[in-house]
This record gives sequence, C-alpha cells and structure tokens, in this order.
Amino acid sequence: MKDFAASSDAFVQAQLDRLAALSLPQGRIGLDVVKELLARLGNPQLDLPPVFHVAGTNGKGSTCAYLRAILEAQGLTVHNATKPHLVRYNERIRIAGRLIEDRLLGELLAEVLDISEDLGPSFFEVTTVATFLAFHRIPADACVIEVGLGGRLDATNVMEKPAVCAVNTLGVDHEAFLLNDEPGAPDPKANPMVRIAFEKAGIAREGVPLVTQSYAPDVAAQVSLSAETAGAPHAMRGRDWFADISDSGIAYRDYLGELALPLPTMPGAHQADNAALAVAMIRHQSAVTVSEEALAEGIRSAYWPARLQKLGSGPVTDTHPQRLFLLDGGHNPDAAEALATFLSHKVEQPVDAVVAMMAVKDARRFIQIVAPHLASLTAVPIPGSDHAPLDTLAELAREAGVAKVSTAESFMGALNALPATKEGTVLIFGSLYLAGKVLAENGDLPD
Repeated sequence: MKDFAASSDAFVQAQLDRLAALSLPQGRIGLDVVKELLARLGNPQLDLPPVFHVAGTNGKGSTCAYLRAILEAQGLTVHNATKPHLVRYNERIRIAGRLIEDRLLGELLAEVLDISEDLGPSFFEVTTVATFLAFHRIPADACVIEVGLGGRLDATNVMEKPAVCAVNTLGVDHEAFLLNDEPGAPDPKANPMVRIAFEKAGIAREGVPLVTQSYAPDVAAQVSLSAETAGAPHAMRGRDWFADISDSGIAYRDYLGELALPLPTMPGAHQADNAALAVAMIRHQSAVTVSEEALAEGIRSAYWPARLQKLGSGPVTDTHPQRLFLLDGGHNPDAAEALATFLSHKVEQPVDAVVAMMAVKDARRFIQIVAPHLASLTAVPIPGSDHAPLDTLAELAREAGVAKVSTAESFMGALNALPATKEGTVLIFGSLYLAGKVLAENGDLPD
C-alpha cells in the first residue's frame, strides 16, 4: 500500500519519493526512533501551543474537525494534524487554519529525512516529527492532533503535557498491529475489544484529563484502568458528562452545568456523538477559554470530507447529473453500521453502489451490513494499492443478497455503466483511498 500523494512541486515530490521508500521496519514497533529524531531537533513536541490529542477507532477525524471549528469560532488560530490525506499530502498538516504550503512542507520533510537516515525511520515517524517541527516554529493558539494507528505506540504519543486527551468510539481495526501478543498487555484472544481499549487509552498522561465515550463494562474498566495507571483524571460519558441527542439538538451537561447545542450539519446521526465529545474535551481542559456561542457555531460549521459527503458538480457527478452522489470512506464494521443507518433514513432510493476496499479490511462483514440498502453493487480496484480482489467483493455482495452485482476496471467505468435513471442515489464507499481518487477526478480538492 502506498500512502502518498503526488505533488506538482518538484522539491516536494522529491521528498515524497523519499518517504515512499520508507515502511514500518519489520520487528520494530515502539517510540524509540521518533524520540531520538525529536531529540536531535531539540524536542519541539515539548514546546507546542495547547494540544488536543484525539484517539479512537472511528470518529476521531470528525472530532478533530469539530474541535478546530469550535476553536476557530472563538477567534483562535489552530494547527491541525490529521491522517490520511485524500488528494494532497498537504491535507495532513494545517498551519494556523490553512493547509501547509508546498515550500514549507518540502523543507520540513527534507530536514527530518536528512537527519534520520541512520535510524531507519518509518513514514509515520518522519511525518509526525515534521508536523511537530511546524507546530513548534509557527505561532498558534492551539493544536488539534489526531492519533494515527492505535495510541500507546503511535508516533504522536510523545507529548508530555497535552491540554486534554480523548478516546472516541472503539472497534476492531488494524488487527495485525493492535492485536498482536505482547507481554504485559491484555490477551487479544481473550477479548479483542479490551486489548483495543488498552492501546487507544495509552495516550493518557499524568495530570492530563482523558475524556472518553461510554463503552461496554469490560472495555470501560480497561479505559479507566489505563487512566488510573497514568494518573490521568478520567471523564467518561454517562458518568461524568452527558449528551442527550434528539431531533431538536444536543442537551449537554457536566460539572460546569447544562448547554443546549445544535445538531451538526455534517450528515449522519453519529456526528452528534463526535461533536459532543469535542465539546466535552473543551469543557474538561483549562488551557483555552471557549464560549457557548463558539461551541454552537463550531458544531454548525464543521466540515470533514469523504464522510457521507454529497458531491458537487463535476466530471464524476456529470455521469448522472440528476442523481445524488454520496461519498463515504468508512472501512470497518462500525463505519458500515453508521452508513447503513444513514441509508435507511436519509437517502433517496434506489441506491446503486460502487465499492473498493483494502485487502486487509473485513470486507465480508462490511458488505453484509450495507447490502440490505443497495439495489446494485459494482466492485472496483484502488489504483496503486493492495485492494481486495474484485471477484471476492462481488461474491460477498451476492451472498449478502444484493440483486445486481458486477465488477469494473475503474470507478468511472462503473459509473458510466449504471442505469440512466433520474432517480435515486449513487454511493461510492469502502475506502478513503478510493474517496481521494473520486474527489480528485471530480475537482473537489479538500482545503
């Protein structure tokens, strides 16, 4: 799998090519290399604006989007680090509200790559260090940083004193990395979700509030244990903060009092939960002050591409100009549940779907969940990636009861072969990598 983007800037492309040669060194997972890299650069991660650090299996990117929107509604400047990118690598690093410029991106990547050759770093270690350098050198009022893989051993987990940490919803994903046997960690065979909780809650820091959603009792117990072990005050939904969601809005309450907040404009019932977690993070930290008005405005204005995104006019949607095009990059069973809920309540029928998935994902379960809401499904590849075989996806769709199933050599080929009807929805789903290709083809560049 290649987790990179091309750049029209020759210098940036040269650094991206150097990144493309890096991978996760076999047999080495840990924080030693990223810590050594940071030490060589003066430990920039120890001198950042107040950091909001967000982990979780699903929803962490959206939660970061709400945090950024809320803080900016307060008039604050915000650095933002998210992953993966969809179209351009620059999307991973937002400097004081704007995507990082090519010149600065190229210089930062080159600086880190040049001093790291003897360490054999991974792609994620280099990019995380470059991000910390940018956030250290350029002033801002706050930083919002999304955890990449897991939490405990994620390259971002080197900050000593964030303003607040959070864990969003938990589910099984990235099993090869998070469910391996390791001394001292919960046995993944006994209860995979408890092990996932252990990894995600590993971002807890002494004296730093850890704000979380609510979980099943055994999972909640592990999150609380991780917080207690780290010495982190733990604020759990349903115990320390509450968010009752209805058609009229979010009724939020905690030790500071009650708030009546609007529903998000981002589609999907789950987005209200993501917004509520962002509000709880704001309310359980003391580094920045945010008004109730800014909380409401941020919830309304937040935007996060490729998450139940309605595509605008462009070459992709022009294939069927009278139909709604919906793009979603979710790729695990929990994301499929959120997508299925949305399809059952909010989407015009029939739904003709185009799907691609990475080979490592649980395609069977994902398609089983979404299939009852689909009139047809066409499986397509993800160029340049280790994607699931098209025939496998097609067979899984047939087994799940989709009436019309086919394959195509590209998503545009799949769209052009769909029935020429003026009714219903075209759903493109299953992979953020596919989503990036679609956005690029349609001219919807995330900014």
